[in-house]
Amino acid sequence: QVQLVESGGGLVQPGGSLRLSCAASVSISTFYAMGWYRQAPGKEREMVATLINGGRTKYADSVKGRFSASKDNAKSTVYLQMNSLKPEDTAVYSCHADNLGSVGYWGQGTQVTVSS
Repeated sequence: QVQLVESGGGLVQPGGSLRLSCAASVSISTFYAMGWYRQAPGKEREMVATLINGGRTKYADSVKGRFSASKDNAKSTVYLQMNSLKPEDTAVYSCHADNLGSVGYWGQGTQVTVSS
């Protein structure tokens, strides 16, 4: 069973930065794509960033220019660098591994709270 473990969440002030990590139990290069998603209470799940293997990295318009996703294949880890954080960024951030044609795998999520 593939396991994804997120870390790095926490409380940060508006304008601050946070770096999330998602460690996978298998090589992330075997997946079609890795992604970061977030969901706040009462809100629909939102795609934050998608890293397509061998392709482009896509971002939600709401985070473009502020968030940057990256990966380290050797460490089987994907990252989400979040800068200039806003209160509306508050959500549970989850990592997803897309095994094309299936539901893929989800991590447990990590809470990010942006508040003064």
